[in-house]
Amino acid sequence: ALLPYVPRVSPLALPGKLTASTFALERPHCIFQHHSDASDAIWLVVAFANASASFRNPPCRAEVPLYQQLPARGSYMTLEMAVATYCCSAPSPAVLRVGGDTACGAHGAQDPCNGPLPSPGPYRVKFLLMGCQGPKAETRWSEPILLQRASSPSAIDPSPTRGGSSDVVVMASILASLGAVLVLAVLSAVGYGVCVGTCSGG
Repeated sequence: ALLPYVPRVSPLALPGKLTASTFALERPHCIFQHHSDASDAIWLVVAFANASASFRNPPCRAEVPLYQQLPARGSYMTLEMAVATYCCSAPSPAVLRVGGDTACGAHGAQDPCNGPLPSPGPYRVKFLLMGCQGPKAETRWSEPILLQRASSPSAIDPSPTRGGSSDVVVMASILASLGAVLVLAVLSAVGYGVCVGTCSGG
């Protein structure tokens, strides 16, 4: 069954909602209950946007494409969860962090994991409900999700600009002048106090 739900990046104002290797996906609720049994599992399919149209649902869990196959296949499946995780009353977090498992490379070759995304993308995702006999229902694909681009260290100029140096010199001059004025004011106040005391004593 094709469900009308369209996955999307969380609309909440979250820190790190989109990074160079992860994104926060809205967690769906109440969309699988009419198609699932308690023993079923729900997967997240992640694909490069230009590879999503060619993705074919695997017939069984043993043929689920793994994270390590993303560069060659253009897609993988991750975040396998029980159906109860997405039920209407589940006290679950509001988002799913895609790409958040930094230890993914240390996992076994046959262990689906949620490793960091290797490039800005764009990516598309969908949820797939699978039972013992294979796929049972799926959502639509999301709109393309583009991650942040990491700045290249080589693009940063280590030498300050000429204008920046001038600004620093001007600021230093102003601060030095203010300091001199402050010192003069303090000395004048002290001298005035001594003078008043001397006059009063005479």
